[in-house]
Amino acid sequence: ASEAKDGASAAENTPPRVPQGKQGERSSVFYSAGQFFFEYLVVVSLKKMPDGHYEPKITYQFPKRENLLKGQKEEEERLLQAIPLFCFPDGNNWAPITEFTSETFSFVLTNVDGSRKIGYCRRLLPSGRGVRLPEVFCIISCLGCFGLFSKILDEVEKRRQISMAVIYPFMQGLRESPFPAPGKTVTIKSFIPDSGTELIELTRPVDAHLEHVEFQALLQRLSPHLILHIFASAMLERRLIFLAEELSVLSQCIHAVAALLYPFTWAHTYIPVVPECLLDTVCCPTPFMVGIQMRHLERVLEQPMEEALIVDLCEGKIIRAVGDEEEILPGKLQNEMLISLNRHNNNNNVQTSEQVNALVSEAFVHFFVRLVGHYGSHIKWGRSGSGSFQERAFCKAIASKSCRRFLKKFVKTNMFSLFIEEAEKSRIPQEGNG
Repeated sequence: ASEAKDGASAAENTPPRVPQGKQGERSSVFYSAGQFFFEYLVVVSLKKMPDGHYEPKITYQFPKRENLLKGQKEEEERLLQAIPLFCFPDGNNWAPITEFTSETFSFVLTNVDGSRKIGYCRRLLPSGRGVRLPEVFCIISCLGCFGLFSKILDEVEKRRQISMAVIYPFMQGLRESPFPAPGKTVTIKSFIPDSGTELIELTRPVDAHLEHVEFQALLQRLSPHLILHIFASAMLERRLIFLAEELSVLSQCIHAVAALLYPFTWAHTYIPVVPECLLDTVCCPTPFMVGIQMRHLERVLEQPMEEALIVDLCEGKIIRAVGDEEEILPGKLQNEMLISLNRHNNNNNVQTSEQVNALVSEAFVHFFVRLVGHYGSHIKWGRSGSGSFQERAFCKAIASKSCRRFLKKFVKTNMFSLFIEEAEKSRIPQEGNG
C-alpha cells in the first residue's frame, strides 16, 4: 500500500472515502497463517457510456456475499465502489485495441475502522479476434504478499484465455486453502480442460516483512544517492510524489520506499497510483507518499502545492526538491549506507529477488539499530506494567552530535511515536542495544 497508510488528511475528505491508505495503523495487514487467501476476486470492465466515453464497472464478483449485517453491507458497498477507480486510475481515455501487454500492480484501501485491504491487479486483454477492451482482474486481500499474488494472477490470466468458467473452481480451491506460514508452501489442485489436473504450489517467503517488496525495482531506476535522499525525506515525513507511466513501476517503487522505513511504518496518506480524479491530493498540507502517471505531470506542477520532493522514476532524477536532502541524514551513517548500496550495484553475481531484498533491508535496518537501537533502555516501567519513554535521556545517550541533531527531529515524527506507543505497551526484555 501498498504499501498505504494514513493519518487525517484533506485527501480523506474526497469521496469515495475508502481508497485512502493508512500505513501506520496498528490494525493493518495481518501476517498470520490459516486465514483466507483473499476476500474477493472482481473483474472490472470498461463500459461505454451514452456520451461515448468508457467507465470502469465491476462485471463479476466471487464470492457473492449474502447475509451481511447493515453496517457490513454499507462497508462492502463503499469498498466495491472504490475498486473500479483504482483498477483504471488512468482515466477514461480508452478505445478498443488489438494488442496490449498485461501488467500487474497493486493498491491499498482503508476501511472506516482503519483495517487495511490490498488490491492485486492484472490488467489484460481477453483472448479473441479484432479490437477489444482491456479488463482488470483484481484480488482483494488483507494479506500483503505481492510475489505470491502475482503468481496467482498468472494462473487467473492463463485460465481467462480459455474461459471465465475455468477461473471459478481455481479461486474456490484457493479460498478453501489456508494461507501458509512464512517459508511454507500450500498446494492447490486445479483442473484445466485438455490439460487435466494441475498442482499449483504457492510458497510464502521466509521473511514476512519483505514479502510485499521488490527493492530491485527501485535500484534499477534510481541511484543509491537519490534513494537516500528519498529515504531521508520519508523519515522526516515530508510530501513525496513519484512519477512514472507504468502502473506496475509506480506501485512497486512506492512499496519499496515505504519498506525502507522498517521497523517503522509510514503513518500518512499513501496512494501508490493516484486516480486521475484525485490528483488534487497533491495539494494536501499534511505528509503524503503518492504515485502519479507521467502524463499528468503538467497538471501536478500547476497545483498550489506545499514543498514536496518530486521524483521522476523514468529518468531516475529529482524534478523538484526542498533543497536540504543531502544534509538530512548524519554524514557517517549516510556514507555507510551508500557503500552498502553501491556494493550491491557493483556486484556482478546474479542475485535472486529475495537476496536483493535481504541485502538492501539489512543496510537500512542497520542504520536504525545504530540510531535508535537503544530505545528499550530508556523506557521506564511502572509497577502497573505500563512503560514511559524518556525522550531526553534517549537523545542524550547518543555521542555523535550529528546523530543527536537528526534524532531530535526524528523523535517528533508520527512514525516514531507509533513505534514507541507499541513498545510502551509490550514489556519485552531488552538486551544491550535492542
